[in-house]
Amino acid sequence: MNTAEIKQKLGEPYFETENCLIYNDDSLKLMKKFDDNTVDMTVTSPPYNIGKEYETLLPIDDYLNWCEKWINEIYRITKMNGTFWLNLGYLEMPNKAKALPIPYLLWERNPFYFIQEIVWNYGAGVSAKKFFAPRNEKLLWYVKDKDNYTFNLDDIRDKNVKYPNQKKKGRLRCNPLGKNPTDVWQIPKVTSGANRSSKERTPHPAQFPSALIDRLVKGSSNENDLIIDPFLGSGTSAIVAMANKRQFVGIEIEQKYCEITKRRIKDFLDTPKSLKLFE
Repeated sequence: MNTAEIKQKLGEPYFETENCLIYNDDSLKLMKKFDDNTVDMTVTSPPYNIGKEYETLLPIDDYLNWCEKWINEIYRITKMNGTFWLNLGYLEMPNKAKALPIPYLLWERNPFYFIQEIVWNYGAGVSAKKFFAPRNEKLLWYVKDKDNYTFNLDDIRDKNVKYPNQKKKGRLRCNPLGKNPTDVWQIPKVTSGANRSSKERTPHPAQFPSALIDRLVKGSSNENDLIIDPFLGSGTSAIVAMANKRQFVGIEIEQKYCEITKRRIKDFLDTPKSLKLFE
């Protein structure tokens, strides 16, 4: 299924450009309109239910029930060889835990097969006095078929090899394309502030760095594949998908964030291809 066919199913988008549709709507409602087994990859970060400006706090059981519903929809619309990348953080469990990983609470509610947890280690973060200062988030890698899924390791190898020409018995010890990036990724966070704001910073309070999503998209999808993000936020996944020649559908319930995405896409399309995308 391509974006033109999806548009017929979902209706008129908030914004569109070639191979990219942005919808200002409820993701659970819109995903129900997708046909079964049509999406190659989902990459998303839903609300954590911790009181951010873009979410309404729910009782924990209600929040988990809601998560189960949209995860099941993603499973239904994912192709048999498709992939689901999920960033889901921590919440406080009254009288039980200060920072409980939400996936622990969703373990038996998720129908996907779990491949691996990736630790995203970033430099900047909140300070702390009575606990260790947080400097990481988790990316959970799920597939529908444990024996058949896309993994383009050569496209995401780390070229920063200390001894790239070292040999053993006349053969290079390291792949000439680079090393496996491992399950710990050191990628700078999108920072704010007068003196340290990242170049790609938007007003969204929880923005992903493009370099992080770029690795996921290249590693888990191919050109012309269909990628969706049902909790689009600032639109980073849309920009990365377009830059890598993928088809994309993004859904965001907050109109102001759709506007941010719309502006970012227009800026991306106006940027000369000779310029680096992810600086």
